[in-house]
Amino acid sequence: MQPPESTPEIRAEGRPVPARTAPPRPLQAALSTWLERHAQTMVGSVGRLLRQPFATVLTVAVIGIALALPTCLHLIIANGRSLTTGLEDTVQISVYLRQPMTAEDARKLALTIDARDDVAGARLVTPEEGLREFESLSGFGEALKALQDNPLPYAVVVRPAQYFDTPEAVETLTADLRTMPQIELVQVDTEWVRRLQAILAALRRVVEITAGLLGLGVLAVVGNTIRLDINGRREEIEVTKLVGGDDSFVRRPFLYSGLWYGLLGGIFAAGIAAAATSAMEAPVAQLAALYGSTFRLAGIDSDTVLALIGGGALLGWLGSWVSAAYHLRRIEPRA
Repeated sequence: MQPPESTPEIRAEGRPVPARTAPPRPLQAALSTWLERHAQTMVGSVGRLLRQPFATVLTVAVIGIALALPTCLHLIIANGRSLTTGLEDTVQISVYLRQPMTAEDARKLALTIDARDDVAGARLVTPEEGLREFESLSGFGEALKALQDNPLPYAVVVRPAQYFDTPEAVETLTADLRTMPQIELVQVDTEWVRRLQAILAALRRVVEITAGLLGLGVLAVVGNTIRLDINGRREEIEVTKLVGGDDSFVRRPFLYSGLWYGLLGGIFAAGIAAAATSAMEAPVAQLAALYGSTFRLAGIDSDTVLALIGGGALLGWLGSWVSAAYHLRRIEPRA
């Protein structure tokens, strides 16, 4: 009969030899225990939130509204940038040549300007083309026909190249063009570019300040909710500490509660932003159509949704950690 597999040792040549056993794996066991405890705490925190649905819904709604406001402002700026995309390409410099000027000299000058690195294109406008355009835009066609000679000079419409369409670069290009002896007048309007950049910069700063203030509001809301939860479970916490539970063990369920508050608040904020953009889509499209534009309002994208959910969860965890760390130190078991 063979010895059973559980025999602790096998004798060989009269000497006891220890049986082969699997080496202990304390790290794996500790990790498994840690994950199991956190999973239990996470599920337990969900159960506690479900046991008080009204308070949970109110807290999540407050967090969601606080996160939705800067998100909607961010969407306004994003749509504003989308609406103004390509407007920089419409920056044009009107260059009027001295008279008299032959067609060949005007063409050579236009080619010279077009060859510059900071110029994307230079289009020559003849006096005849300029007069026809003026007639169509001014409404004085019949009066202009009474003119015996065309008073308009040759003109070159210059479009700055990409990365050279900033107000500073346009001013530099304008100054260089004014130094050419064949050029009589250079006209350019870059004030609207400066205003546009200033408005977008101001709105971005408003979003940053608003997000920071409302982020502090989320921390306060979560922290106060956790404080109330701690006060309601004060006796349970005292008993846990009395039997040896440390602050990290007692704090864990409150951290997961704050995490769930922030995560659900981020989801709720994403829903508010999506509903707001959906409600504004038709009126904005109608307004754009009145101006002959095909602009469509862009809704919230996946990156923003993930940022909302992740940011809300982080704020919820941080607010609960600060509140729990402060209040749990003030609770000591009574002998």
